Amino acid sequence: MPTTLINIFTTAPENLDRLAALLREGTEAWISKVPGFISSTLHIARDNRRVVIYGQWRSADDIAAMRRHPEMPAYFERVQALAQMDAITCDAASTVTA
Repeated sequence: MPTTLINIFTTAPENLDRLAALLREGTEAWISKVPGFISSTLHIARDNRRVVIYGQWRSADDIAAMRRHPEMPAYFERVQALAQMDAITCDAASTVTA
């Protein structure tokens, strides 16, 4: 079963577009190419203050490897300049579909 990584970014409304663009850029350029990456969905909250990334990874070890990737320090510094972040690693407990 995949491991889910949920990142919640809180930012000022004037930084929202730059933050979303940076997160898309990082995901497309290198995060999606890290072994174990399955998918990522970026959500923008209607309050224009939060961005949520719901990512699926093969395992928690793959998430840890992504965090050690050589691109991460510079990327994370750019993200931190725009937002505060909270990360949650989860295992699915239940899925309901229509």
